[in-house]
This record gives sequence, structure tokens and C-alpha cells, in this order.
Amino acid sequence: MAQKLKIKKGDKVIVVAGRDKGKKGDVLRVFPEKNRAIVQGVNIVQRHQAQTQRQQGGIVRKEASIHISNLAHVDPKSGDATRIGYKTLEDGRKVRFAKSSGEVIDV
Repeated sequence: MAQKLKIKKGDKVIVVAGRDKGKKGDVLRVFPEKNRAIVQGVNIVQRHQAQTQRQQGGIVRKEASIHISNLAHVDPKSGDATRIGYKTLEDGRKVRFAKSSGEVIDV
């Protein structure tokens, strides 16, 4: 069973471990069943692509998935890595917030 992830599509994240440590990017896609995510500009790999009717063949550079444990949210205030918490607003909405600054992430 897949566990609940605190990272969602569109979030700004920073890589905290691995060869791309320190790089920031937006989450393009999340795979909850594998605990992995694709982040824009991070974990770039080269694939040898066969030619098809629609696209040219050759070596293609694209983003590969990275494990969720190697990612952390970017604090909207400071730009550093932060942990995520949940709280309920006065109007009853449950939102995510950055633990380091208290800034609400979900708008």
C-alpha cells in the first residue's frame, strides 16, 4: 500500500541528497506507488531513442524519477529546505505549511 506523500505536482522542491544535491525545481509528476517523483531539471539522463514516424531518433536528454526521500520542500520565505505540517484554517480548509517559517504552501 502506498503511503501518503507530502509532495505534490507543482511544488517547489530542493534535492537534499545524491549527485544533484542543492538543485531546485518544480515537481512535474509524482508516483505514490513507487515513492518517486520527476523534478524539472534534476536527475537528467540520456536515452537512445529509436526513430518513429512522429519524432527524430538519436540521443534524448530527459528527467528521470528521483526518490521522495531525497527531496525537501522549499520554504517560500527563505528559499531553504523545510519540513511540512498540516493545519486547519478558520474557514475549515486543511492546508500544508512550512514548519520553519509558518508560511502556508497551499493557496
